[in-house]
Amino acid sequence: MSIKKVHNAHIKVLLPELHRSLIDIVTIMNRPERDVELLTKAGLTLERALFPLLVLVERLGPIGVVDLAGRVGRDYTTVSRQVSRLEELGLVTRRLSAADKRVREAVVTPQGKAATDALDAAREQIAVAKFADWDRKDFDDLVRLMRMLVDTMKD
Repeated sequence: MSIKKVHNAHIKVLLPELHRSLIDIVTIMNRPERDVELLTKAGLTLERALFPLLVLVERLGPIGVVDLAGRVGRDYTTVSRQVSRLEELGLVTRRLSAADKRVREAVVTPQGKAATDALDAAREQIAVAKFADWDRKDFDDLVRLMRMLVDTMKD
């Protein structure tokens, strides 16, 4: 039997556990109480549905609403309303795309950047506490392997 076949067999055996782990991660990350904890630690009174959009605009902006909607798996019209709400709050602004004048892109404002900085600090505080007992090598491996997983899934 070839090494490749043994490797494929090994992958097939562990795939269900990998799938369960990914579902668990998504479930945990989508829990409302986690969002509330993060927003509270950040000192923000932002609607739960808005802060992931704000973070993505800050990380990826300028970004069009269609692209943003695709990244969060929501309907374009819903995301458009939510981005309008972020704009009303002064956290993002919209402008015409330099590449395509038909597209309005969202860009984070200084106030929005301050909010994402507060979210980042709160996320760091929570994560440091969660990983405090982990071995350094295990944590380094987790970060490396998560990046590898994401890169593999994108292809």
